[in-house]
Amino acid sequence: MSTTADRASAPPQPVGASEPAARWSLPELLPPLAVLLLGTVLLLPGHGLWFDELFTAEVGRRPYGEILAAIVEGRGTTGYLADVPPSYNAPWYFVVHTWVLLPGIGGDTSLRVLSLLATAGGLALVTRAVTRLTSRAAGVLAGVVLAASPLLLEQAVEARPYGLAVLATGGALLGLVRRLQGSPRGLLLFGLAGAGMGLAHWYAATVLAAFVVAALLLRGWRAWPVALTGVAAALPVAGLIGVNLLNGTGARNAEHLRDTGGTLADLAVLAWAGGLRPLLLLTVGLAVLGALRGTGMRVVGTCWVLVPLGLLLLAEQLRPVYLPRYLLAGLLGLGVLAAVGVLTLPRAARAPVAGLLVACSLVASSPLADREPRERADDVVAFLAERHRPGEPVVAADQRSATGLDHYVRTAAPQLRPDVVLPPDDAPVTADRVWLVRRVIRGEMVPTDDDEVLVDAGLRVVDEYAFDAAKTDLLVQAWER
Repeated sequence: MSTTADRASAPPQPVGASEPAARWSLPELLPPLAVLLLGTVLLLPGHGLWFDELFTAEVGRRPYGEILAAIVEGRGTTGYLADVPPSYNAPWYFVVHTWVLLPGIGGDTSLRVLSLLATAGGLALVTRAVTRLTSRAAGVLAGVVLAASPLLLEQAVEARPYGLAVLATGGALLGLVRRLQGSPRGLLLFGLAGAGMGLAHWYAATVLAAFVVAALLLRGWRAWPVALTGVAAALPVAGLIGVNLLNGTGARNAEHLRDTGGTLADLAVLAWAGGLRPLLLLTVGLAVLGALRGTGMRVVGTCWVLVPLGLLLLAEQLRPVYLPRYLLAGLLGLGVLAAVGVLTLPRAARAPVAGLLVACSLVASSPLADREPRERADDVVAFLAERHRPGEPVVAADQRSATGLDHYVRTAAPQLRPDVVLPPDDAPVTADRVWLVRRVIRGEMVPTDDDEVLVDAGLRVVDEYAFDAAKTDLLVQAWER
């Protein structure tokens, strides 16, 4: 007979061979298949990459040695990214480089598919872990709730490391569950996946801490192997942070983080619900039920939610730390706990409430299907390929413009390459026509030295073409004498 993780007083025993939850089953494939289906729908429009994804494509195409040198030295991989080294989430770029070495891989969509596949694998592992701790119904429902989450879906289809963070989190959870149920190999999985969590995104290390706390609460002193393994698993990400501090990268990108004034938990839950208040209330209510009455998953789920939020609230006393997607690994626990909460309801209410929870999640995610491109550098390059004449300089005025221009000229319009000018080089002044690509923020053009250079050379703006998007607005200017 197997024992649940909540029975802290009983010694851990292996799951018996006759235990249905010990074997994978077809229903447990539903969550990964659901996220693959929903992710495919979101990928069908084929929008171009935006800056963060373009950075992935730029760094990921470099050789392993060059990526490693840039990480250690804290420098960019090209001139216009000199102050943007690939130091944070560094292992992601090695994974991407390995991925693009595969035959037929390397396009924009394939980079996003890598993240989606990792997310699907993570949900499969979460489903298996919850099934082993509770029941197959709870495990499948938990996986489906996560698959329908707007926050998870948005990150699952972007060429960034959040899919890997989900995969590693699922692996660490399954390793923990197997260890709690008496499997020695569970500790190895917990350690390896736990290390992967922090390396995929260092905020995920707070979830690793949550799993260790849960093990200590459930097993007391007998959880010392889990605690020591958790400490060892945290060392790689601690080393990565140390490298960033030593090479001067430090708090780069910290300007994107918000100070919530103590409302971090409220904002995090709102982000998980995609801003949909009914889903927020339903999720929180069911999560409370799961934390109070949920069989098997009660302690692990509660720690999964509260420990990361508590650690980040403490960190916020020193500096801003909030960005919704950074909290994804921790918020997975909220969805799991809500699913477990459904199973605490009277039997007649379970199916309707489960359907309502999934339906509300899908409603909250539905705007993602109609979202506009985050950046239109691909359209900019297509436009220039049609209008540009040989000998006319195509100048990127800023970092974001340069990243998109460089990528799509390389992949879609190589005939433009001889005339492309990237920072830190200034616009040439000998041509009679110059194409200037620049960024616009809140309706105001980002200043650039190229303006003065071109004006002094006797050129003026004769045409402007706007390429507005959800994240980055680009403007193409035609300058002539």
